[in-house]
Amino acid sequence: MSEKTPAPTPESTPAEPEAAPTGPEAAPTGPEAASAEPEAARAEPAAASAGPEAAPRPGGPIPVSPAVHKRLTTGLGGFTLAIAACLLLVAVIYAITPRSTTEILPVVDYRSQLWAMSNDAPYRVWAPEGLPDRWRPTSSRVSGLNEKGKPVAWHLGFVTPSDEHAALEQSDEKAEPFIRRMTNDRIPDGAQQVAGAQWTRYVAESRKQNSLVRTLPNGVSVVVTGTASFEELAALASSLKEQRKGEVPLPTSPASPGTPRS
Repeated sequence: MSEKTPAPTPESTPAEPEAAPTGPEAAPTGPEAASAEPEAARAEPAAASAGPEAAPRPGGPIPVSPAVHKRLTTGLGGFTLAIAACLLLVAVIYAITPRSTTEILPVVDYRSQLWAMSNDAPYRVWAPEGLPDRWRPTSSRVSGLNEKGKPVAWHLGFVTPSDEHAALEQSDEKAEPFIRRMTNDRIPDGAQQVAGAQWTRYVAESRKQNSLVRTLPNGVSVVVTGTASFEELAALASSLKEQRKGEVPLPTSPASPGTPRS
């Protein structure tokens, strides 16, 4: 080999391609890393508002429909107005509805008690006849009938034409205790002639109660009593007629059930 012959160059081997960076060491650095951070920051709110299926962030606003939002923000104003309107309507209806403070008692049919007393009582019973229609029978009650050893009594109550109460009470009980209990008084207040018969007057002022009393020869006591005036009590007393056995027709319908005493 001469000096002019060039020296052979060492055989070069091809360079292997560099492996793609992985792991934390693969993170870009420099300007590339700086530009990647804003893009990632912008992506986060976009993902949060990606639709109704995206879960809200803890502590963030909860999405609701417009109807729910309106109900939540309106408050009690609408509810209060609705209640006030209902109350106003009720007040108007109450104001225009006709009302009556007059007590209306039921009218009873006492024919069954009259028939039973006239046929089975141990004495001849007395009953009103020919009273005007404005005399309304409101109660009828028989006691002691067909009960051996007990007094037999009949109570028959009315509402008078002046809307007062009057009652016919009769019994074969001993006169003194029966009269005292029916009149609520012990001392007579004079006498009064009614339809040719003499009746004894009683006045219980504490109860606003007037009474006309008559004791018959057979020991039966007849008392006409109530809040009615003596004039109305005399009208009831004058209508009383003695009922003979077999003369009272059997009623075709039963009497009304027991009602409050007049």
